[in-house]
Parts: sequence; C-alpha cells; structure tokens
Amino acid sequence: MKKYLAEMFGTMVLVLMGCGVAVSLNCSSDCTVTMNAGSVIGTALAFGLAVVGMAYTIGGISGCHINPAITLGCWATGRMSGKDAGMYMLFQVIGAFIGSALLWLLVGNVEGLEGTGANDLQAGVNVVGGLLAEIIFTCVFVLVVLGATHKTNGATNNFAGLAIGLTLVLVHLVCIRYTGTSVNPARSIAPAIFQGGTALCNLWIFIVGPFAGALAAAGIWKAIETKE
Repeated sequence: MKKYLAEMFGTMVLVLMGCGVAVSLNCSSDCTVTMNAGSVIGTALAFGLAVVGMAYTIGGISGCHINPAITLGCWATGRMSGKDAGMYMLFQVIGAFIGSALLWLLVGNVEGLEGTGANDLQAGVNVVGGLLAEIIFTCVFVLVVLGATHKTNGATNNFAGLAIGLTLVLVHLVCIRYTGTSVNPARSIAPAIFQGGTALCNLWIFIVGPFAGALAAAGIWKAIETKE
C-alpha cells in the first residue's frame, strides 16, 4: 500500500505544480510558441522539475511512475504485475484529482485566473494531429523512462530521475503547441473533469494517445533491449 500511496502523492504534486504553473502563466488553449514563449518554457520546466523532485523523493518506494502511460509501459515489458499496474493507475488518477481539486480551490479565489490547466487541442490543430502528437511524444518519453531505469545502465541509474525530467521538459517544449502536452492520462483526466468544455469532449485523445504511445515504446524497447 505504501507504494500506491507514494504514486498518489507524487501524481498530486505533478498536477498541482505543473498545471498550477500553466494556469499562473496563462499557458492556456490560445497558447502559441510565438506569442507566449515565456509561458511555454515556464510550463515545460514546471512539469520537468516536478518529475525530478518526485523521482528523488518516492523513486525508492514506488519507482515514481506518476503516469499511467509509464505504468503501462512497465507492465508491457514485464517489469510489474497486472495487479500492481492496475493499482498504480488507480492511485495515480486519485492523486491527480486531489491536485486538481487543490488547484481549483486556489484559482477560484484569485481574480484573473481561470481553468485547471486541462489539455485540449490548440488553435489550428485537428483531432488527427493532436492524437498523433500524443502518440509520438509519449512513445519518446516512455522509451527514455524504460531505458534510463533499466538495470543494464548500472551507475547511470542514479541520474535516471534527471534524465526523465529533462526529457519531459523537451517533450513539453515541442508538444505544447499541439495539445498542451499530456503524455499522461491521469494528468489529463482530472483537470478536464474540473474544467469541462472542449477539454472534456476531447479527453479521449489524451487517454488513447498516451496509452498507444506507451505500448509502442514497450515494443521498441523489447526490440533493442540487451541482457548484459
């Protein structure tokens, strides 16, 4: 149970901090790289730094997935049982709801702020473009996680949290212009429920896309994995 609670706490922090920065910097549905470069960079750093912080806080307890897509990738590569994978995902979503609820309470009491940092298709991006972006960038992200945490990396495992966090920053810098960057179903589900609107209508993209990308990453890793 401790590792499930660790996943819940870690996901709560990720959503509260990452989405909180997105709201504070107004990196919303009208966010573009050219018009709001500062907001994009700030939001990307927030999500990456949250992952780094949690990796070195709960990594020794649960592995710090804090993302159902990562959990799916670990299950698909045989690193965890189906029961653990299901419980991880459940507690990750619970943690995301706690983080979103706290952010919703904060935003509701501050004039000029709105939303909960929910993902949505950005201006000019259609459903196919958004879905492809989530599949591609989740695949890259989960592949880095699988490689950075593999036992054959030896001493470099000590820097896995940093490598994963920096990769998430990079993924956000590229993908925010398309979908606001999810690559994490839990991070998308809770904010969309609180925010509603088109974010809720398009929520399926941020569940199907990351899960498909995670399975693709697992397949790639199995093809290139070495035993020594």
